[in-house]
Amino acid sequence: MSKPTANWEKVGDKFYRKVQLYTAVFDQDLELEKYNVVGAPYSGAVAIYRDEEKLHTYRGPGVSKSSIDMYSCAGKLIRSITWDKGTIKGLGWSEDEKLLVVTADGTVRCYYDLQGDFVPFTLGHDSDVHGVVSCKFYGTGFVALLGNNHLISVASYTEPRPKLLAIPPSEPVVSWSIIPPAYSLSRSVEVILAIGHTLYVVDATEAEDRNFDAGPFQHISVSPRGEFLAFYTEDGKVWVVSGDWSEKLSEYDSKVQTVPKDMQWCGSNAVALAWEDEVHLIGPRSAATKFYYDAWVHLLPDVDGIRLLTNDVCEFIQKVPDETVDVFRLGSDSPAANLLEASSLLEQKSPKADDLIQLIRPSLAEAVDTCIKAAAHEYNIHWQKALLRAASYGKSVLDLYSSDDFVDTCDTLRVLNAVRFYEIGLPLSYDQYRRMTPEKLIERLTNRSEYLLALRIADYLHLPASHIHGHWAQQKVRVSTDPEEEICKLIVKKLHGKPGVSFEEIARAAYDEGRVRLATSLLNYEPRAGKQVPLLLSMKEDTIALDKAIESGDTDLIFHVLLHLRKEVPLASFFRVINSRPVATALVESSAWEQDRELLKDLYYQDDRRLDGSNLLLSEALAQKDLVGSLDKLKLGSKYLQDSRDTAATFQRSAIDDAAKLLRLQETFEKELNAAEGAATSSFIGLSTHETIFQLIRQGRFKRAQKVQSEFKITDKTYTWLRLRALVSARHWTELESIASQKKSAIGWEPFFNEILAAGNTRVASVFIPKCTTLVVAERVDMWVKCGLLVKAGEEAYKAKDRVLLDELRAKASGSAAVEIERFLGMLGSGRK
Repeated sequence: MSKPTANWEKVGDKFYRKVQLYTAVFDQDLELEKYNVVGAPYSGAVAIYRDEEKLHTYRGPGVSKSSIDMYSCAGKLIRSITWDKGTIKGLGWSEDEKLLVVTADGTVRCYYDLQGDFVPFTLGHDSDVHGVVSCKFYGTGFVALLGNNHLISVASYTEPRPKLLAIPPSEPVVSWSIIPPAYSLSRSVEVILAIGHTLYVVDATEAEDRNFDAGPFQHISVSPRGEFLAFYTEDGKVWVVSGDWSEKLSEYDSKVQTVPKDMQWCGSNAVALAWEDEVHLIGPRSAATKFYYDAWVHLLPDVDGIRLLTNDVCEFIQKVPDETVDVFRLGSDSPAANLLEASSLLEQKSPKADDLIQLIRPSLAEAVDTCIKAAAHEYNIHWQKALLRAASYGKSVLDLYSSDDFVDTCDTLRVLNAVRFYEIGLPLSYDQYRRMTPEKLIERLTNRSEYLLALRIADYLHLPASHIHGHWAQQKVRVSTDPEEEICKLIVKKLHGKPGVSFEEIARAAYDEGRVRLATSLLNYEPRAGKQVPLLLSMKEDTIALDKAIESGDTDLIFHVLLHLRKEVPLASFFRVINSRPVATALVESSAWEQDRELLKDLYYQDDRRLDGSNLLLSEALAQKDLVGSLDKLKLGSKYLQDSRDTAATFQRSAIDDAAKLLRLQETFEKELNAAEGAATSSFIGLSTHETIFQLIRQGRFKRAQKVQSEFKITDKTYTWLRLRALVSARHWTELESIASQKKSAIGWEPFFNEILAAGNTRVASVFIPKCTTLVVAERVDMWVKCGLLVKAGEEAYKAKDRVLLDELRAKASGSAAVEIERFLGMLGSGRK
């Protein structure tokens, strides 16, 4: 086994290693030099599309169609997207492996899941007029340069809102780059433009000239975290300055007359220049090394290094991690290097192993940590095992040592080795894996349809697998040619008991593929009605959607379906659907009562609910502001019940007819009284029968009041009460006194006394006391007292020979009244009458 240092190169005082990831990546017939190649972050997919400015070998009419091909780093084709939508001016990847395609007219397509599905949007801001020249991408957004030098920024792919940045000078742009918002001083995207011999920094508010006079700059590159900027000058030099532009850190002379085709950062430590088959790696303080290839090479930058891609090989260049240098550097006498040597001696059963352990005993814990970290950064499985064996040996000697990091590293390496395998083609470094997170790695495997590996990793790391199962099922309904019943049974069987799986998403995928019956069958297994119903509605399965909503008991969901049905289907069909569903009918009725009375009338008519329809018309009649409208509504309400034999309907029709007759009478009264008085009197319209009689008597219209009594068969008892209260309210005392001359009263005489006394007229009230013959003496005495007539009260008590009452009256009386009471007592005592 070759030493790990065999592929190291020293650049200044730092070591860089070139790890060969895959060989025989692309077919030799693929002229990679005539394609644009873009790699996704975190060792993701590679997208290639033909450079239309270069000539290509003619291979027959079958291959002339343009396409965007997505490959793994190992050269395995993931997806091919046929392209016929115009010239591509920008191709890039998001942090979560979405492919962004920008055309010359400002149209953008965001392809997600590596499946060919996309979300489109446009840049606007006259991009279709001036045309897109080129684009620069970062993790969550991109910037487009237009033909008039205007810059359009899109900060989010999920919610794209194209924004025009400050207007830079109109001179030709030689080269340009961007600083992502997360690393810029202004916390918004900043664009560096090489115009003429200087540089401009453009953000949302201003375009600032940095007064760099060494231009024109052929290439500009920004380090992954924005700490450094690199510029390639026209005379073949590379300048590296600090991210705040305050300090020039290094200057490297490539001594090459030809301008390189690309310049990218290798992590944040070095800059890579690429010509056709030559790469210069420039480290700190202008130190450099060179790599040569037999074919055209493409640079694919990443967060901690750079991938080099040719037809023959995919390699990864990165700064050698400090822990790896500590262990493997030639001549290293670090504790970690000695621990690795001791582990090797132990395998050889050499007694020197113990001597080495004792030598590094004070730093043994540090040595174990270093070996674990070095193993995590190592690509070669042999050296991973060797370092982990050394760490295991070292921690077994220590009395106290937490094995958490050791176990985590073993788990991580097992995952990394699985996904680095050429059939998977995800050559993640340890740092990339930690930044991306295991959940995102599982998502990438799922998008590549590597379901078995994704499930095993999820199970191994104790992560949820519902997304994997859901994605598998969606792909199954998209591509399977089996009968739909068998597909449904297979999916249900596979997903039975799997928590978190959304059958709604699977059904939607089936519906999008035109498999409506399969989608409906799958929706039956979705337990959440809120997920079922919207999709059923979009599938035109309205009655099923309504039944599901009713089963859920969610009134908001039922209303949602009903509103959809009301808009989409004819009224007769709508009523037919809800008539057999009482809950739906009740909800329609309750909402229509407040919002749509016409719909409610149609519902009652359709369902032959005459009484309800009549009630609705009656309520409308009461709400009318003019008499004619009220009478019309009442007439319709009565006619509605005309043929009904129901007892309640018959009674209601009679009541409605009476109401109409009363309104007509009230109208007549108003006209007559207004004409007689010569001015408007108080309105009768809308009063009840009793209120009408009350108002007529109050105004002295006794004959009209009697007419109303006769027309509506008001009982004498009720009429007498109304007459009494109306006369008292109007203070018609004379009329009331004349009533006292009558022999009988339908309600007795006590109510007259009480009502008149309550009105404050004790004189008239006292007239009715002698007529209250049904009352006992004490009650009549109390009446006289209430009227202030104590002498009359005394006479009443004396006639009844009630000394007790006379004694009580004597206590209340004074003056002449007391004398009379005393006289009555004396007469009662002597026996005289």
